[in-house]
Amino acid sequence: MDVVAQRVRTTWTKRSRGGPAASVRNRVPVAFPLPDGALLHEVNVDESTGFEPRFTVPDALDGVTLREAGGSLAVRVELAPMSWPQRDWRPSPVHLRPGEWLRWQINYRFGSMCECGAQWRYRLETLNLAYGTVADFAGEPTHTVIERGDLR
Repeated sequence: MDVVAQRVRTTWTKRSRGGPAASVRNRVPVAFPLPDGALLHEVNVDESTGFEPRFTVPDALDGVTLREAGGSLAVRVELAPMSWPQRDWRPSPVHLRPGEWLRWQINYRFGSMCECGAQWRYRLETLNLAYGTVADFAGEPTHTVIERGDLR
């Protein structure tokens, strides 16, 4: 299977839901330059680091189901465990032909307990995935899935 993938994960708390911090968060790119030779690439951008990107090259792509058959690749992003909002409907897998690429965006809210009560964390994930080689993920993808729910 000839796949190149980049996942951009942006994480924040209520401190960055509005105002100047939200402006910084909203300027996080949906794609970054790919490292030479890397087939999998993750970019983590977090409020705690001032939304500065941290880059890693993982061994595997978790949370994504890939099935190759009949000259195409079926791609589906799986839901993160213990996350909100509840989704009554999920998109079907996207079928890519060689040379095509996909941008799939999905957002989440996670709860945790601290001394002050519940602390919500929010995350926007953007998966850029190509079936075949790709120079970069700039420009318009062949397929787009926007799966963003209300995080209130």
